[in-house]
Amino acid sequence: MPSSDLKSSTIRSLFWKLFEQGGAAAITLVVQIVMARILAPDEFGMLAIMLVFVNVGNVIVQSGLNTAVIQAPDVTERDYSTVFWMSLAISVALYAAVFLAAPLIAGFYGMPGVVWPLRALVLILVVNAYNAIQEAIVARNLEFHKTFRSTVTAGVVSGCVSIASALLGAGIWALVIQQLLYQLCKCVVLAAQIPWKPRVVFDGARAATLFRFGWKLLVSGLLDQGYQSLSDLIIGKVFTSTDLGYVSQGKKYPQALGVTLDGAIQPVMLSAVAHVQEDRHQVKRLARRALKTSTFLIVPAMSAFGIVAAPLVTLLLGEKWLPCVPFLQMYCFIYALQPIHTTNLQVLNGVGRSDLFLRLEIIKKVVGVSVMCFTAFVLRDIFFIVVGYAVTGVICTFINASPNRRVIGYSYREQVRDICPAFLLSAVSGALAFPIGLLGLPDIAVVALQVLVMAVAYLAIARLFRVEELTYLLNTMRDIMGRRGR
Repeated sequence: MPSSDLKSSTIRSLFWKLFEQGGAAAITLVVQIVMARILAPDEFGMLAIMLVFVNVGNVIVQSGLNTAVIQAPDVTERDYSTVFWMSLAISVALYAAVFLAAPLIAGFYGMPGVVWPLRALVLILVVNAYNAIQEAIVARNLEFHKTFRSTVTAGVVSGCVSIASALLGAGIWALVIQQLLYQLCKCVVLAAQIPWKPRVVFDGARAATLFRFGWKLLVSGLLDQGYQSLSDLIIGKVFTSTDLGYVSQGKKYPQALGVTLDGAIQPVMLSAVAHVQEDRHQVKRLARRALKTSTFLIVPAMSAFGIVAAPLVTLLLGEKWLPCVPFLQMYCFIYALQPIHTTNLQVLNGVGRSDLFLRLEIIKKVVGVSVMCFTAFVLRDIFFIVVGYAVTGVICTFINASPNRRVIGYSYREQVRDICPAFLLSAVSGALAFPIGLLGLPDIAVVALQVLVMAVAYLAIARLFRVEELTYLLNTMRDIMGRRGR
């Protein structure tokens, strides 16, 4: 693909991905706020435990093969069908295993009410065996407008049905319905847009070729998801489902904001890097642009979210959720670092270095599990578990960045220099906005004024010092508007 065409396709895809993530996040936010007001913290804690098994299962079902399909230079219809049948067989086996183990899981956590909700929720694995191929096709072709339609439609449908279920007294089942219906609806809408349908073929040779790349990502994904889930499993066992509900709720909103911004940029970047993976200079240029742009957007957003956390939680969720505020603020810091992690890892995926990806995951998880076990079983404090997670996040920025110094010539020192403007601007604008919270104004006024002051200060200082990231974003917007005008 010519450089100019790649740039045009990448920018177009980026904005569609932003629309998708933004639309999904906005819908999810509204649904979660309503559901949090109707349901109790312990029901969200129960959902967090069930999602551990769904999320780990999803990693196994996809097996790194969807990324292998995106990254591979030559993919055929036979490859898509081959990967689908592999994923479907794995998903059915996993569903059967969790179905049988559900009573044991419920007994271990003292939650007898999760047996059938868990059995229903894990059906997501079967749906995602199909959905993974659909999304791989979209990503290969940079057609993210299709996932925009499916994601927004799924969010609206699942949100309306789950809220109605909660109001009718469905309890934990309302949360299960939301999760399951979201994935099912997304799959159906994508199927209406993508002509691909699985054929009854299986190419063993190609399966082996793709799996040689994908197995490393499978192990990496299991390590990462296992680590992410371990804190929920430990908190759910050592503490209470209510405590877990506060932690999961505190994580949910920063995570949604981070996924909206960083999650829009990074999948597009992976597809773009896969197109130019032989050109080291071009890959480095794409990586720098992705890191600088996502950091410039995410860091101030997380900073503002952390500053307004207490009045915003009271305003939207109610006072019963105030214990989640410290966790929410810590997760804002954790997700502010997300661009460093994802940019470096997507580079390795895009150039086909899944071996390095796996090596990094092993090192990070040894560090993370060590810190987590110390905070959970020695300090035995739920607050320090999340603090330990934040400390691990900082350490892992060094680990994730280390290979790219030799892979594409992008050192950690260069990366720190590229992200410094966003962190410095956020610190200054946050310091200007913080005193508003001390004036004793109503919560809605505090939130509005702090966000406004921080946004104006951030953009004004960036413009005053001619920060390159702002200039790039403004020029990109002008180019897009200019093309539409013509």
